[in-house]
Amino acid sequence: MAAHNDLGKWGEEVAAAYLQGKDYAIVARDWKQGHRDLDIIAVDPAADTLVFVEVKARRNRLFTDPVDAVGYEKIRNLRLLANYYVKLHHVDLDIRFDIISVVGMPGSEPEIEHIIDAF
Repeated sequence: MAAHNDLGKWGEEVAAAYLQGKDYAIVARDWKQGHRDLDIIAVDPAADTLVFVEVKARRNRLFTDPVDAVGYEKIRNLRLLANYYVKLHHVDLDIRFDIISVVGMPGSEPEIEHIIDAF
């Protein structure tokens, strides 16, 4: 597996553990439909909300902030896929889209930023 794929998987692990530490219930991880995927689907019990979480992992912030990697096309695809998920599973909860950026490397203490209701 390529190093960037390893970093991405590590970032998703860190993000999922972070959410669970905040009492979110993880519903699905790496949920795929066609060539699109949702990194984490979770329930925020405090808000009674289904949350679609996009995870961005980077070794550092030298070239760009991880959050800046979520552009118009990515947001469009996430919304389309979330809409499909909601209809497929007959979701009867409010929904929102969050971004979690994870900066660091496996074996180090990551820097985590959770942007709630990012778009």
